[in-house]
Amino acid sequence: MTTVSPTPQPAMRLRELVFGAACAAAVRAAAQLRVADALGERPTTAEELAAAVKAEPRPLDRLLRTLSCYGIFEETDDGKYVHTEMSRLLREDSPNSLRYISLWCTEPWTWAAWPKLDDAVRTGRNVFDDLYGKGFFQYLHEDASDSAEVFNRAMTTSSKQSAQDIAQLLDLTGASSVADIGGGQGHVLAGLLEKHPGLEGTLLDLPTVVAHPDPRLADGGPLASRVRIVPGDCREDIPVRADVYIIKNILEWDDESTRRTLHNVVKAARPGARVVIIENLVDDSPSMKFTTAMDLLLLLNVGGAKHTKASLVSRMAEAGLKVGEILAVNPYLHAFECTVPE
Repeated sequence: MTTVSPTPQPAMRLRELVFGAACAAAVRAAAQLRVADALGERPTTAEELAAAVKAEPRPLDRLLRTLSCYGIFEETDDGKYVHTEMSRLLREDSPNSLRYISLWCTEPWTWAAWPKLDDAVRTGRNVFDDLYGKGFFQYLHEDASDSAEVFNRAMTTSSKQSAQDIAQLLDLTGASSVADIGGGQGHVLAGLLEKHPGLEGTLLDLPTVVAHPDPRLADGGPLASRVRIVPGDCREDIPVRADVYIIKNILEWDDESTRRTLHNVVKAARPGARVVIIENLVDDSPSMKFTTAMDLLLLLNVGGAKHTKASLVSRMAEAGLKVGEILAVNPYLHAFECTVPE
C-alpha cells in the first residue's frame, strides 16, 4: 500500500519540489487517459484499468503508484487501486470536476513557457510572444484549437463552480438589475437570477463569447426573458446601466486594462450603484500555493498579474470607487464590495 511518509527533511523536500513537473505530468496523463472515469467503486487492478483505458498495465501501475504518493488514488494492501477525494475530482462526471482545469494547467505550451520564467522575471514581460511569434490568445485560436477548447471547458467548469458560491454569498435584496461585466457565458448571472426572481440581468462580453451563453440565458431558456445580452469589450466601453455590477476575474491581464475597465464602470454607473469585484488574491488567502502559481503563469503567458488586497483596493480607489467590505467567497476568491460615489 502506498502511503504518504512523514514530512521529509529540507534536502529531500527540495528534491521533491524540483521534480514537481513529474507530478503535474502524472496528473495530466491520468486525466488524458480518463483513469478516474474508468475506476468504479470496487478495488481494481492496474491490469483491469489498463484494459479499460487502452494502456499497458505495468506503466499504468507505475503512474498510479506515483499519484498515490500525493493522495490521488490509493493503493490497497493487495496491490489494487481505489478512489480518494482527489482522484474523484478527475472524473468528468464529478459535480466539482477538475479534469479540464488539470489539463489546461498542463497544456503543451506550458512546458515550453515555464523554463523561461527567469527571463520573464528579468524583463517583467511575457515570454509567449517570443516563443510563438504571436500573442497568447491569437496563438490559441489560430494554432492550437484543441488547447483553446480545453481552455474554454476549464473556464466554464471553474465559472459554474464559483457561481454557486457567489450566488450564496451576495445579498441582492432591493436591487432590480444586475450586470455581469466580462461575465463569459453568464453562469454567475444565471445563478443570481435564479436566486432573485425579481431581478433583471445584463451579460456583457466579447461577441464570440456571448454568442454561446449559458442555456438558461439563451433564447428559449427559463431566464431569457429577464436577460439582455450585450456583445462588447469592457476595456473600450460599458453601455450598461444597472443597480449592481459584477466584475469577476478580469482585472488580471495588465494594469492598463484594469484601469480602463474600472474607469468605464464608474462612467457608466449611476451614483450610488454597487460594484462587486471578485478576484483571486496572492496574499491573505488560504490558497496561496494555488494563487501564486496562477500569478506566475499569467506573467508567462500574457504579462498579467494576480492582485494583492492592497493593489486591488488601490486600483479601485484610483478609479473613484468607494471600497467597503471585503468578503471571502471560497478559499480562493474574495469579493470587494464597492459603490460609485453620490
